[in-house]
Amino acid sequence: MDAAIQEKINVWVNGNYDQATKDTITRLQAEKPDELADAFYRNLEFGTGGLRGIMGVGTNRINKYTIGMATQGFANYLKKTYGQQEISVAIAHDSRNNSRFFAETTSNVFAANGIKVFLFASMRPTPELSFAIRYLNCKGGVVCTASHNPKEYNGYKAYWDDGGQLVPPHDVNVINEVESITGVNEVKWEGGSANITILDKEMDTAYVTMVKGLSVYPEVISKQHDLKIVYTPIHGTGITLVPEVLKSFGFTNVTIVDEQAIPDGNFPTVVYPNPEESETMSIGLSKAKQMDADILLGTDPDADRVGIGVKNHKGEWVLMNGNQTAVLAFSYMMEARRAKGIAMPDDMVITTIVTTEMINAVAKENKVACYNVLTGFKWIAEKIKELEGKKNYVIGGEESFGLMIGNQVRDKDAVSAVALMCEMAAYEKNQGRTLFDKMIDLYLQYGFYYESLISITRKGMNGQKEIADMMEGYRNNPPVTVCGSRVTTLLDYQLQKGTNLVTGESWTIQLPRSNVLQFITADGSKISARPSGTEPKIKFYFSVHAPLESKEVFDATFAALENKIKAIIEDMNLK
Repeated sequence: MDAAIQEKINVWVNGNYDQATKDTITRLQAEKPDELADAFYRNLEFGTGGLRGIMGVGTNRINKYTIGMATQGFANYLKKTYGQQEISVAIAHDSRNNSRFFAETTSNVFAANGIKVFLFASMRPTPELSFAIRYLNCKGGVVCTASHNPKEYNGYKAYWDDGGQLVPPHDVNVINEVESITGVNEVKWEGGSANITILDKEMDTAYVTMVKGLSVYPEVISKQHDLKIVYTPIHGTGITLVPEVLKSFGFTNVTIVDEQAIPDGNFPTVVYPNPEESETMSIGLSKAKQMDADILLGTDPDADRVGIGVKNHKGEWVLMNGNQTAVLAFSYMMEARRAKGIAMPDDMVITTIVTTEMINAVAKENKVACYNVLTGFKWIAEKIKELEGKKNYVIGGEESFGLMIGNQVRDKDAVSAVALMCEMAAYEKNQGRTLFDKMIDLYLQYGFYYESLISITRKGMNGQKEIADMMEGYRNNPPVTVCGSRVTTLLDYQLQKGTNLVTGESWTIQLPRSNVLQFITADGSKISARPSGTEPKIKFYFSVHAPLESKEVFDATFAALENKIKAIIEDMNLK
């Protein structure tokens, strides 16, 4: 065992840790020394979004002690920032194993530091946590979740007073405070129970009322109230609010996927509780097909991501990708608001740099300002804050199956997204069409934009370094051509520099620093490389487009674009 790792293990074995933790360390030392080394070889990094990792004992795991030290650091920063002002935070959690325990641990540490805590009585969707922070005028908040990660994971997402996740300077400042906590003896674990207030139905009612207010065409829902909706919460928190929200919108024919209706942190019916995955949505797809439904929707464990299934132009059930879902939602909100006469001259929409360029084209046609920000809804929230009082925010979203509708939530919200998608399906059905028909019409109007992504994971102690080396290679030696098309533009968001690789001209990118590279080719293809901030993983995003001449050539055009992306992946040796 490496001496530095053994020293960290000794601190836990001999320190102020519970006996069950010490017994587990002893057992791992005898039976699985490699696993124990991985659990202690580093401190689990508190990144700009918080913590995320495998649950278990050790400094590189999610457990009571890493959660407690993170909370103590966050509490210290809140107290430094707000001084003698009353400080309150809201705390929520998802359906994962230990999430309630971690949420209570978080609440107890905040409360012991003299901070007022609003703790949800039981699991709730992440977007309701964001809403509650704003509704209760809290200074911050935390949700204990690992979003769509496998069952072994859990996490801790930190929020600021606007209901958005931490952005500069607070993100770095909180990280510094967390890293300054050197041991569990610095954590105030108990003694503030009087500072904890339990949130229950009253907050749910306020949130549902807000979501209902987002409806643009309630009169169409009245006509199509029996739209056949199939919904799966994938064993997560969506079951607490999605059925209620759909009922409040006026939908009367909602079928819940029974096999996935009960919250369960083991996610027994899926490998990954991620609605992006066809395997995860397969039970729902079978149910939708069996019922001849109009739309299928699924939400991830903390109900911030939504997956959507519809019948395509051949009557076959397919899952829409995140970019298609975003285009449909953005176009609906812009077109419907204009048709209803409620569009405003200062309306704006916000998307991200790795999301389909088609959104920019739709916004331009509808004469709505469209802002492109870094990946992550915290940057959408930050842009809203920056332009508050100058622009009227309508909708934001990104390719990772996330939408944020209206001004009252500042993180992605699958609960309102489910309701909006059902309203859109009702609107199209009222005209004898499907959402897929609408998607094809948008392609005919704006061009066929097709996107895909792959993730490359490098596990173990060397994983992060391998990812970093990969990025440095692309940064210092960008590809000259991709599939025979010259790379004409390099956008380096870490250096905040754009470069025309043909002329040598360069310019400053007016966005915060982020470790993202984008290559744009002469034929308009775009490849983005972005390492994860929480896992040893790098994502490559691919975007290609071509005109869609007619509905009849949809399949041929789709196949050509799909093959083009496959060729790009092969050419860049990313298989």
